[in-house]
Amino acid sequence: MPRLLVDWSPLRHSRNFRLLVIGQLFSLLGSNVTMVAVPYQVYRETHSSLWVGLASLIQLPFLIAGSLWGGAYGDRFERRTLLVVGSIIAAAASGVLALNAALSQHDLVVLIALAALAAAAGGFSGPVRQAAMPTMLRDDQLVSAYSLYQIVVNVSIVAGPSLAGVLLASVSLSSCYLVDALTFVALAGATFMMTPISSPRTNNSHALFRAILEGFGYVRRHAVAQAVYLADLNANVFGLPRALFPALALTVYHGGPRTLGLLYAAPGIGALLLATFAGWINRVTRRGRTVLLVIVVWGAAMTALGVVHVLWFAVIVLAVAGAMDMVSAVLRATILQLAITDEFRSRVSAIQMAVVTGGPRLGDAESGVVAGFTSTEFSIVSGGLACLVGVGLLAWRRPSFWSAPV
Repeated sequence: MPRLLVDWSPLRHSRNFRLLVIGQLFSLLGSNVTMVAVPYQVYRETHSSLWVGLASLIQLPFLIAGSLWGGAYGDRFERRTLLVVGSIIAAAASGVLALNAALSQHDLVVLIALAALAAAAGGFSGPVRQAAMPTMLRDDQLVSAYSLYQIVVNVSIVAGPSLAGVLLASVSLSSCYLVDALTFVALAGATFMMTPISSPRTNNSHALFRAILEGFGYVRRHAVAQAVYLADLNANVFGLPRALFPALALTVYHGGPRTLGLLYAAPGIGALLLATFAGWINRVTRRGRTVLLVIVVWGAAMTALGVVHVLWFAVIVLAVAGAMDMVSAVLRATILQLAITDEFRSRVSAIQMAVVTGGPRLGDAESGVVAGFTSTEFSIVSGGLACLVGVGLLAWRRPSFWSAPV
């Protein structure tokens, strides 16, 4: 049994890693509350899945810009300070979102603009945090560390949407954003308590734009990084119909905010259960092949979601998909961090952040647009099938990722 359970030793080994995990537990809880609140508010104002998808897509360039900026600075300056600044900016953005939601007349343009600012702040901090994690631990602790991090992520994915459903139904929309702001304050405090996290401090004389271009050039020459990014984009762009969750909850399952919260929480339930027994992932030898195989299960689960219109079945298949995503996330992060050099770690992590968080936003737009021209069910099914086709193409075009022990 102990060999199945996740290894907790990275938490004992590194005080900085403990503080990072504690801070992220609070912050991600609040972020997942807002992840439900924003699309709910957009759908309530517009009654359109297309607008939900577009609102998410509009945030994408701001998220990418923040990620690239944070990645370039993370390879130059002390990373703890950068993380504290990013958390404070994100707290301010969530606070203004709460104020906007409390007004008697809600402005959709202001809502989308503030959500874009919050996305930029999250994008700035993400690559700095990802680059800092490997410096806190030994290489042989990374799989365990990313498994533990996935527990934190998925606890928040379960608890955040559930809390959002309760707050939307029983308190107010603005309370969701206020909770998010307070959790970012907690993150800033936990980060401030860390010891300084140094950066490689290479090429400090180079212009910021040149440093960003160097990061892209490094990825362009790095076949493993490209395969990792393509695998993640395929799953999230085609196989993640979260922009359709408000329509599913309100029109297909004829529920309300609590049903919506359950749909958003379901993937985290499956991921959390599997992450608790993630010790076996340490013994996976062909990590690239395993990533592609779990994405196949993900695509099949999403296809089934669009075919069967029963709430309990939806919760089960979303939980299965979430469990597969947890395995994929741990292996992709480990593959990437072991394959790159510390000199480019923040900038490569910035591109990874743009892919990991930008892919779902592109998926929101894809599923929303398809649903707008066809139906909610057709959009989900077609996306799941496209995801399966994408896995086949990736295995064909990147055979080394499939066959090599990466």
